[in-house]
Amino acid sequence: MRGPLPNFEQVESSTEARPTAGELESYLRLSLASCGVIMRRVVIDTNVFVAAGFNPRSAAARILAAVREGRFQLIWNEPTRRETEMILRRIPHLHWERVSDLFQPETEFTGPIDPESFALVPDPEDRKFAALGAAAQTPLVTNDHHLLSHRNSIGIDVLTPRAFLAREGEDT
Repeated sequence: MRGPLPNFEQVESSTEARPTAGELESYLRLSLASCGVIMRRVVIDTNVFVAAGFNPRSAAARILAAVREGRFQLIWNEPTRRETEMILRRIPHLHWERVSDLFQPETEFTGPIDPESFALVPDPEDRKFAALGAAAQTPLVTNDHHLLSHRNSIGIDVLTPRAFLAREGEDT
């Protein structure tokens, strides 16, 4: 960032450059962190990105908006980001570019995960999300029936987008 943010009341009449949206977002995140505000963390399954793309009024879309606004932190790792990008690029009318900025470097989980320890989840492609949630000790938001049906045996909170918003007091 270029230094302290300008006084916004003076920006209209000054020649000083306005901060970009990215600079404002970074400033807000750093400010919240420096004040001891703990962001609510969430692992988001690819199907939630798909649902949000097709229904901008859905609970899924509200979760992505809350991540963008800094109310939640998207916890991700390279395998989950790669899957989300691949699926969004394959489906007509969905755009990876609209959500790629949610995958912030500072919220990438780089620790070890063990997808094979979630063998009870029938779809091997779903295991990486459960493993990430467990390793990061973060709830997993999904619409996936296999993950939701094993929510009591996975060892982490597995919630639908609507249930997650309700639990977090964001269901209005």
